[in-house]
Amino acid sequence: MKRWHYGSTIGEFLLASEQEILGKLVEKHAFSLEQTQRNAWAEQISILKNTLGPYAGRIYFEYSIPRMGKRIDVVLLIESVVFVLEFKVGEKEFPVCAIDQVFDYALDLKNFHKKSHHATIVPILISTQSNVKFTTTSIESGSDGIISPILANSKILPNIIADVLRFFNGESLDPVEWEQSQYQPTPTIIEAAMALYSGHSVSEISRSDAGAINLGITSDTISDIIHESKVQCHKSICFVTGVPGSGKTLVGLNIATRHLDRDTDLYSVFLSGNGPLVAVLREALARDQVKRARESGRTSRKGHARSEVKAFIQNVHHFRDECLIDIKKPPIEHVALFDEAQRAWDLQQTVNFMSRKRDKADFNRSEPEFLISCLDRHPDWAVVVCLVGGGQEINTGEAGISEWLESLLRSFPDWHVYISPRLAGAEYRAEDMLQKIKQLSHVAFRDELHLAVSMRSFRAEHLALFVQQLLDLQAGQASEMLEKIREKYPIVMTRDLAKAKKWLRKKARGSERYGVVVSSQAQRLKPHAIDVKSPVDPIHWFLDGKDDVRSSYYMEDVATEFQVQGLELDWACVAWDADFRYSPAGWQHWSFVGDRWNRIRKEQRQIYLKNAYRVLLTRARQGMVIFVPHGDDEDPTRLHEFYDHTFDYFHRIGLEDL
Repeated sequence: MKRWHYGSTIGEFLLASEQEILGKLVEKHAFSLEQTQRNAWAEQISILKNTLGPYAGRIYFEYSIPRMGKRIDVVLLIESVVFVLEFKVGEKEFPVCAIDQVFDYALDLKNFHKKSHHATIVPILISTQSNVKFTTTSIESGSDGIISPILANSKILPNIIADVLRFFNGESLDPVEWEQSQYQPTPTIIEAAMALYSGHSVSEISRSDAGAINLGITSDTISDIIHESKVQCHKSICFVTGVPGSGKTLVGLNIATRHLDRDTDLYSVFLSGNGPLVAVLREALARDQVKRARESGRTSRKGHARSEVKAFIQNVHHFRDECLIDIKKPPIEHVALFDEAQRAWDLQQTVNFMSRKRDKADFNRSEPEFLISCLDRHPDWAVVVCLVGGGQEINTGEAGISEWLESLLRSFPDWHVYISPRLAGAEYRAEDMLQKIKQLSHVAFRDELHLAVSMRSFRAEHLALFVQQLLDLQAGQASEMLEKIREKYPIVMTRDLAKAKKWLRKKARGSERYGVVVSSQAQRLKPHAIDVKSPVDPIHWFLDGKDDVRSSYYMEDVATEFQVQGLELDWACVAWDADFRYSPAGWQHWSFVGDRWNRIRKEQRQIYLKNAYRVLLTRARQGMVIFVPHGDDEDPTRLHEFYDHTFDYFHRIGLEDL
């Protein structure tokens, strides 16, 4: 499928009439066409006809970037250069957001379009009525071959293209190879949700190289189980595993978006107990729906968009409470996808909550058992899909995946059970229950239900393993893994927070998001203006732009493991406090209460704290800096010794000090 609305050689473009080109653009346009869009295309065609006379190459209008849910106005292939043109017809200014936009397009091609990896990519923002000047000093090349965005108007565009081509004279691109090249994106979960919800397939927004397990295979396997369950009138449950960032949530969203029609019995719902993730995804989808409606000439109120999205992505606790109203009535959905299923509450936590908050003194089920029972109310068929992360339990009362298996043994032995073989891994803590579950009559282990490669970081697939080795005190292995990933995925450390913030700002380009993340137990970073008790709004932190003080970009508010789990940044500063300290005897676990640090003795709480740092260390897609304070011996709560051993441990592994 072609990724552009109109494409031809530059020679053919110059000979074609404006009406012929416009006709092809209009034909491919998916929405009702406003006159302003037609006029903009006409202006672009006129400008480029006056600019491209001396050149041979290819031209593409409305080039699709599905990862971002957007289209590039024009892409030019001339000699060894890929020009990315974004037009602001009739504009005199160059808004920062527009500069970031064209930079984002260039970064997308460089990072995810195979034949653009080694090309020179030149983003140009053209405000047609501006008075901007241009000199060759405006051409600033990054180390990866992406030129900093050049600001232009229609008059100086010919000079810019000519000077760039004189400046870069490498091997000419093969247009056929470039057009047919694989596009291998790794979208953020927010980008993925927006793309899927607006109709893109998972194959369009995920990598397809041989090194990554195709998310489509896992999605298709689950779809097959759903259809077989419907046809055979089975009730089935699937356990999907994956390393951090491998796309478990993406798989769930993909299945849910395939079945958005409430009038079919395949209607499904995406459920998560992760409140910040639900809030951010809902708001992102609602904003995107309003924006798309406006761009297509329709009107859409955010309140209506939010209402539609709310039915698609639900908080698992709200779903549970709805099922409490009538304990015999099945939910409207036959398919429920539970994200981070390992975080469902155990029996004690659920019983206590139901007694205190829901006036259900006789409630006697864990959350997994009750949730399965809700789908079990259907008289014919139902499917539960559990998306499981290993080592991700970070809160009191989170049952882990064993409780789901035990619930099946105890109360639902007739259900068909499909399990990823990797659920036997130590990080899932389900080995004993897996041996017991085999006694059920309908149990199948399916390799397709495991996602082995991290999709979060397209620069470092082995980041999760490095983090595991670092936290498990396998210093030698961690050092070797760091050497493998550091060229593409920089990890550095510093004892100066100002240096860490400066490093993030320097590394990030376009709208790449950066911010400071910290453990919720890190209460003695206040002298560095880091207060974990000051609540951050994840919607503003993750979705708002560089001009909003509430956004992550300002680095004034910090997010804890509870706000960032399931979400991601491009670049992150991980601020490390004395709650999790390295010592020659191993990690020490501390909680600050009142005016002093207290040792954490309970094994479960120690696991939660370690997992909190696992979450923080796996949030960044492109690189991170770890900030370890110096401490202050005049403050008994921040002694040097609380921090020095941790910093020395990182240094021994091989982290570079800024």
